[in-house]
Formats: sequence, C-alpha cells, structure tokens
Amino acid sequence: MGQRMTDEEWRAFVSHGTRTAKLSTVRADGSPHVAPIWFVLDGDDVVFNTGRETVKGRNLARDGRVALCVDDDRPPFAFVVLRGRARISEDPGDLVRWATRIAARYMGQDRAEEFGARNGVPGELLVRVAVEKVLSEKGVAD
Repeated sequence: MGQRMTDEEWRAFVSHGTRTAKLSTVRADGSPHVAPIWFVLDGDDVVFNTGRETVKGRNLARDGRVALCVDDDRPPFAFVVLRGRARISEDPGDLVRWATRIAARYMGQDRAEEFGARNGVPGELLVRVAVEKVLSEKGVAD
C-alpha cells in the first residue's frame, strides 16, 4: 500500500531528472485531450510552452482548467497528479527565458540555448499552471 508524499517529496519527485508530465486539457466539446509535455516547477506553478495552434494551445486559450500526471513506472511505482488553472503569456523575453530553462532540464545545458531559441518564438505560448490540488503517492506496490 502506497503512502502520500509530503510537499517537499512531491516537488522533488516532479523535478527529478527528465520526467515528463502528461497534460490533460478540455476540448471544446468537453472531452479530454492528453499530451506529454516538458516542464519545470517554479514555486507553486508548473511552467511549460506549447504552440498557440496546437490542440492543447487552443484548449488552454479557451478553458484554462488542466490536470498533469507525472509518474515513475518502475517498482515500487509512484505518481503525482496536479490540478490547476493555466495562465498564458506571449511575452517574447519570458518565452525565450523559460523555454531555455525547460530545454536545459530535458536536453542538457549544452543544448539549452539551441532549444530555447527554437521554442521561444512567435506563435509559441508560455503557460503557467497555478497548482490548486495535489494527489501524490509513493511506494504504490510496497
């Protein structure tokens, strides 16, 4: 039986290595859309970028409600589900800065500038999700 993570534990868990999040957004017809994303945690916000014209970008512009799941699929298994509301920005400076920071996590510091420049362009959105609810469990198979 698993145990709930502390605030410090779930923050460390979602920030560990290159774990991706599975982002769930709400389609216009009310059905869910799920897609993997690169992200970083910034205080009480999850920060990521996406294209304005992607399904998730259009969904977020219309309805900011989201859920994200980050998991460890190796025994004894663990997961964190975060729910909240997204705020969108297209500020060029912020977009490049955060796209570079996110790229450093997933591609390494040596390629961060390259990916930050690629992902911090017009047509991209900077998304901040204010975490409102956390569900976390570690040692699921213990």
